[in-house]
Amino acid sequence: MSDDGEVDKVLTASVHDVKYVMGLLRASDRTGDIGGLSVTVEEARTLLATAFIFKGIFDEYLYHPEADPSSQSQSSQPSSQPSQPQEEGEPTAFEVPLNTLIECMSLFGNAGGAPSSNAKHRIWHTGNSDQEDNEEEGPNRANSRQTRAPANGRIDQFFGADKGTGMRLSYVGAGYPLTLLMAEEASGPTATCEITTFEAEPMLDLDFLESPTVLKIILKSSWLRDALSELDPTCERLTIIGNPPPPPGRAARITDPPRLRLQVMGTFGSTEMDYPSDKEVLETCECEQQVRFSYVFKHIACASRALQHSTKTSLRINEEGMLSLQLIMPTARPRQGGNNTDGFVEFRCLPLDDSP
Repeated sequence: MSDDGEVDKVLTASVHDVKYVMGLLRASDRTGDIGGLSVTVEEARTLLATAFIFKGIFDEYLYHPEADPSSQSQSSQPSSQPSQPQEEGEPTAFEVPLNTLIECMSLFGNAGGAPSSNAKHRIWHTGNSDQEDNEEEGPNRANSRQTRAPANGRIDQFFGADKGTGMRLSYVGAGYPLTLLMAEEASGPTATCEITTFEAEPMLDLDFLESPTVLKIILKSSWLRDALSELDPTCERLTIIGNPPPPPGRAARITDPPRLRLQVMGTFGSTEMDYPSDKEVLETCECEQQVRFSYVFKHIACASRALQHSTKTSLRINEEGMLSLQLIMPTARPRQGGNNTDGFVEFRCLPLDDSP
C-alpha cells in the first residue's frame, strides 16, 4: 500500500491508440534491457508463438517486480544488515483468456472481431524500472513522457493528437485482475474492464539456440505471405528446402537448385515454389549444405495473419530442424533515443518426426 492508501501496482501502461497493440496480440493468437510485454501462445505442443511489445510504444510504462514473499517475511524480522533491493527487470507472469482481452480492447469497435480461441495465454511483464517510485505515488500522477501535472489517474493525459482508442492497463499483482480503462476521447465515455488472471502454467520450452543454425534467410514478408496464400489450404505438410550457393569462382547457372524451395503435398497433388538467389527476393541466405525439413502446414499457416502486417521476415532452421520465423511489425511511433520500438512476432515450430 502506498502512503495515500492505494494499492501499489506491478504494472501500469498507457497508449493513446490501441490498434498497434491489438495487431500484435491478434497475430500471436493465430496460432534484454529494452523491456516491455510478451504474449505467448502454445499449439499442440509443437508450435510456440510470441508477440513482443516493447515499452517504447507506450506513452506511459511503469513496471515494479512483485516482491518475493520469502523476502518479505525475512524483512519483517529485525536485522542489522541493510536490505538489498529486488533485482530490476525480473519478469512477472500470469495467464488471461486472450479472446476476452481482445474483446475488451475492441469495445469501441476499433479493432474488429475477437479470435475464436478460448485458451488461456501467458503474459510476461519485463523491463527496467527506470522511473523513480515516486512517479507512481500520490495524486499527481503524470505521463512519464510529459511534465508532471495533476491528473488524478484520469485517462485524458494519455491522448495524443491522432484519433484513436486510448487504453490504460494496470495490474496490481497475483490474485488481482488485469484492469483496462478504455476511451475514445478525454471528454467522451470510458469503459473499465477487469479480466480475471490465473497463475502461469509451464509452457513448451523451445530453445532455438540449443543447436547450430543450418539455414538463415532474411526476406521481405510479402514474398512469404503471397506464397502461403497461394498454397492449397488442405495441404497436410510443408517442406522447406535450402541449398548452398554455387562453388566459389563459378557463376550461377539456370540448372542450379534454388536457394529456397517450399514444397507442399495436397489433395490434388504437390506444389513447389522456388526463390532465386536474387537480392530483391532473398536479402541474405546462409546455407552451407542442403537443408530439408517438413512441418505441419496448418502450423506454418498460423503466421499468415502476422505476415499481413509485417515488413521483413527472418527464417531460420537449426540442426535439429526447429523452425524460427521472426516477423518485424513496424510502428508509426517515432524512435526514442535511437532505440527501435518496432514490435515483432516470433513463431517456433518443431519438425515432423519423419523429417531427415
